[in-house]
Amino acid sequence: MPASSSAHFLSNPADRGHLLTEQANPRSAQLDQLSSLELVDLFNQEDQRTLTAIAAARLALAAAIDAAAAALAQGGRLFYIGAGTSGRLGVLDAAECPPTFCTPPDLVQGILAGGAAALVKSSEGLEDVAEDGAAAIADRAVQPKDVVVGITAGGTTPYVRGAIAAANQRGATTVFIACVPADQVPTEADIDIRLLVGPELLAGSTRLKAGTVTKMALNILSTGAMVRLGKVYGNRMVDVAVTNTKLRDRALRILCDLTDLDREAAADLLDRSHQQVKLALMMHLGGLEAETAAGQLAQHGGQLRRALAAVQNPGEDLVRGR
Repeated sequence: MPASSSAHFLSNPADRGHLLTEQANPRSAQLDQLSSLELVDLFNQEDQRTLTAIAAARLALAAAIDAAAAALAQGGRLFYIGAGTSGRLGVLDAAECPPTFCTPPDLVQGILAGGAAALVKSSEGLEDVAEDGAAAIADRAVQPKDVVVGITAGGTTPYVRGAIAAANQRGATTVFIACVPADQVPTEADIDIRLLVGPELLAGSTRLKAGTVTKMALNILSTGAMVRLGKVYGNRMVDVAVTNTKLRDRALRILCDLTDLDREAAADLLDRSHQQVKLALMMHLGGLEAETAAGQLAQHGGQLRRALAAVQNPGEDLVRGR
């Protein structure tokens, strides 16, 4: 990064006016004079920038997916850490992994400055203590096989930077997600994801475009990692946790769609597989009893496609639409 930019950041930590996320957007200079419809249209136009930002970060996002998948496959964990909106988005993404992919709650964890209370009541002052971020990493006994994703729209949040530094010291793979260019705020993370959506329509309000693009990136990161881990077959969430009527309905539709079973037969199969869709598919498509099917899945790392290939004639395709 240019020496002048680095010097500005290091010598003027409180002066953030040069950051992309803090600048005023000329397109919204008359924001307070717009009609409601004009507001909606302007927001819609600006939100298009999130797609461009994701596309520009595609290589870094892919690297983060590979790193997370490799870590989780080896018994590691994925941590998101942030403050304010950034931290809440990490907690949200982590919380959605167990029901979607049937992962244990500790596999993907969201760490928010201020803890659970900060989810519903803003505790912005807590983001200024780097030592607290480092302590959060120590409290969770982060190890070299873990991945730590620091999320900070403006890139300067001490809590996040302290956590990344501590995770680096512990040998974990680190990922940095920010909405400012690297030449404005440097990082020592292993993977650097910059989501450059430009100044917000409401200057400095990074819960807007920055928040939207961050949620998009986390969606891609967690879902991509779970795809690599074999928790998806085709485009179906075959490791879905069947914990309510909606999810049982989804499980039954997956079974019906991927087999020749009607709903009643699919329900029987799901019950015999102890509400495990992937196991049910392995039993039916592989012609196996539950115990043998489970053994095959375990032997192939939970990868349904590989397990089926091992027991089926490679020239046959027993799954409709495959």
